[in-house]
Amino acid sequence: MHTLRARDNFTVSGRPAHLRLMRAMVLVKKAAAKVNGRQGDIPEYAAEAIQLSCDDILAGLLDDHFIVDAYQGGAGTSTNMNVNEMIANRAIERLGGTKGDSRLIHPIDHVNLYQSTNDVYPTALRIAVIPLLRVLSEELSSLQEALQEKERQYADVLRLGRTQLMDALPIMAGQSFGAYAKAVARDRWRLYKAEERLREINIGGTAVGTGMNAPFTYAYAIAEELREMTGLGVCRSDFPMDATQNMDVFVETSGLLKAAAVNLLKISGDFRLLNSGPSGGIGEYKLPAVQVGSSIMPGKVNPVMAEMAGSVAIRVIANDTAVTLAAASGQLELNAFTPLIAEALLESLELLSRAVPLFKERCVQGLTLDTVHCQENLDRSGVMAAAAVSYLGYDTAAELAKAVTATGQPLEQLLQERGLMRAEQIEAILHPLEVTKPGIPGSGRGV
Repeated sequence: MHTLRARDNFTVSGRPAHLRLMRAMVLVKKAAAKVNGRQGDIPEYAAEAIQLSCDDILAGLLDDHFIVDAYQGGAGTSTNMNVNEMIANRAIERLGGTKGDSRLIHPIDHVNLYQSTNDVYPTALRIAVIPLLRVLSEELSSLQEALQEKERQYADVLRLGRTQLMDALPIMAGQSFGAYAKAVARDRWRLYKAEERLREINIGGTAVGTGMNAPFTYAYAIAEELREMTGLGVCRSDFPMDATQNMDVFVETSGLLKAAAVNLLKISGDFRLLNSGPSGGIGEYKLPAVQVGSSIMPGKVNPVMAEMAGSVAIRVIANDTAVTLAAASGQLELNAFTPLIAEALLESLELLSRAVPLFKERCVQGLTLDTVHCQENLDRSGVMAAAAVSYLGYDTAAELAKAVTATGQPLEQLLQERGLMRAEQIEAILHPLEVTKPGIPGSGRGV
């Protein structure tokens, strides 16, 4: 059997090809059997037995029979044959025969009729990817909403801004959460749009996309059958040779996952930094304490959910490199590295789909701000002197900023003591709403 040879040849990772991919391939086989039975190209008894066997596999009854390693040569032929032989043997059993007796149900002549690994595998990968994209898009939408809730919650809290890790112009704490939400919204929209290219399948293209050995009637009928079975709106490519040899649609999808991972890494990293302390760090954010942080330091609590999100993001970024190199390594009419693309892409989708809701529920939603400490940090910084530049000039404002830092005196006090501004003018210029919007603070020349 092809499956056993492949099992022995590819003793690499110790884990089979991704289960979602395998089940998507089984769906393709079920659709093919239905079409071929209806069109009289295989006996009706064989078509029925194959479809029922596919149902058994889709129900998870035979998962332990997926035994070919995820990392394999042959562009996925071994995985395709693993599926063909599983279905054939199950169908033979259903018909009362002995497993391996291909005279009753043949893994190629019946199960794989009018198919090639080269059209089954890319088609199945698309069918496996699209539902995960939809799940991730919804999870990102939920994360966006959680960040927007924090934007509303802390809309009136002023905190020190920071650029290059140094004190910068003040911002409303809610504004930073709004910026995060905006980035996540872009991720969600990009992933939603990527599905359009994934819906084009090359089933019926057979080995190189020309469709040799597959009747036209079969090619269009199986695409229609898959559309009905999956509800994914898939359609036959108008040029199957393209979808057979070119993997750029998966590179595009992986690249969008990388973009989402980059944003997740940035947000989780900011949370960790602003949470640092509680005594020796910034300490403006308070992340939920979800578990003990140390086996030797009592009371230590680490930002583990933010760290988890960062770890997943780094893995997704690494997977994107694998997808990129694998897709670029295809040659002529086929890409031999499609199994690597599948493994990396599906892993990234599943990791993000699981990590994002955990990050939202156990980190973002429970995040609070130490508003007193936010104000203390702001008071100790001379950065608010920037609000007076238009009135006092840069040099005077710079001298005031240095004095605040050196003496610890509030800027308001220094302005009054030196007779530089009246109390009501100081209040107008340094008002939180004035220093966190476009325009010149206190002048009325803003938005």
